[in-house]
Amino acid sequence: MNVVRWGMIGCGDVTERKSGPAFYKAPGSALVAVMGRRLDKVTDYAARHGIARIYTDVEALINDPEVDAVYIATPPDSHHAYALRVAAAGKHCCVEKPMALNAGQSLEMQQVFADAGLHLFVSYYRRSLPRFQQVRQWLEEGRIGEFRHLTWTLTKAPSAEDRSGAGNWRTDPAIAGGGYFADLASHGFDLFQYLLGDIVEVAGFTARQAGLYAAEDAVSASWRFACGAMGMGCWNFVADRREDRVEVIGSKGRISFSVFDEHPVQLEADEDLSLHIENHQHIQWHHVLGMNAHVRGDAQHPAVAEQALKADWIMDQILKRT
Repeated sequence: MNVVRWGMIGCGDVTERKSGPAFYKAPGSALVAVMGRRLDKVTDYAARHGIARIYTDVEALINDPEVDAVYIATPPDSHHAYALRVAAAGKHCCVEKPMALNAGQSLEMQQVFADAGLHLFVSYYRRSLPRFQQVRQWLEEGRIGEFRHLTWTLTKAPSAEDRSGAGNWRTDPAIAGGGYFADLASHGFDLFQYLLGDIVEVAGFTARQAGLYAAEDAVSASWRFACGAMGMGCWNFVADRREDRVEVIGSKGRISFSVFDEHPVQLEADEDLSLHIENHQHIQWHHVLGMNAHVRGDAQHPAVAEQALKADWIMDQILKRT
C-alpha cells in the first residue's frame, strides 16, 4: 500500500489546521472522503480542503471501497461506537484523544481491532513531535542520571465561553468523560509514560471551585512510575493565568518543558541547554507519517491503542470513572 487512503468522520476545529491537512499533504497519505452531519458544513470543508467525496451518513463513509482507514475526529462519546463500526468494515482506524469515555470502552475497542488483525491508533501525537524526541534522547543518554520525580503544573483562567455558560462539549462529562482535565491531562499522562515508563499507582482529588460548568475545574494527583520514581500534578482551569510547566528531576540533573506551549526544552545537567524546537504547522504531521508507515509495515508507530489505554486507566482512577 504505497498511499493510505483516509476517510474522516467529523470536520470540526481540530481538523482545520492541526490534523486534516496532514492527512492529505503528508507523503504516502490521501484524504479521499469526509463525513459531517450538516451538509452545508461538510460541503464547505471539502471545497476548502480539496476533498473529493462528502457524506452525511457515517456508514456510507466507513463502507466506501476507496477508503482504507478512518480518522474519527469527533468528541469522545462517539469514539467507541464509531470505532467498532470501522472494525466491522475491516478497516484501520485512528480516533482523537481521549480514546473513549473510560478505560472499559477503550479496552473493548483495542481488543476488537486486535482480534480482527487491524490497527487502531489514538491521536497522542506528542509522542512523535521532534521536541519530545529530544527529551527522550536526553533521558536515554542518561543526561540527568536516575529518574527521581516529575511535576506538572497546568493552569489557565476561565474563558468568556466558560463564564457565559455557553454550551461546550469539553466541559460536559457525558460527552467528554470529564472536563478540561480529561481533554488535556490525558495528553500529558500519555507523553510521560512514553518518556519515562508506565504509571502503576495513582490517586487524586477533584473539585468544582468556580462552578461554571458540570465538570471538575480543579484537580490534584500523585502517582508512582514502575521504575520507582514519583510524580505529582496540579491542574486548575479557573486560575489567575496560564501556566504549563513540567520538570523531570534526576539524580544528576533536570529537564523542563511545556506539554502544550512551544517554550524551549531545557536541560540542566553536565551542561545547560535551552533548545527552541518548533512544531510543524500541522501538528499531527509526524503522527500521520507514523501511522501510514505502520500500516504499510515499514515501522512501528508508538501512538497505538495498547498505549492509550494506560492514560484512560489513569483518568478513571483520578476522576473515579466507571
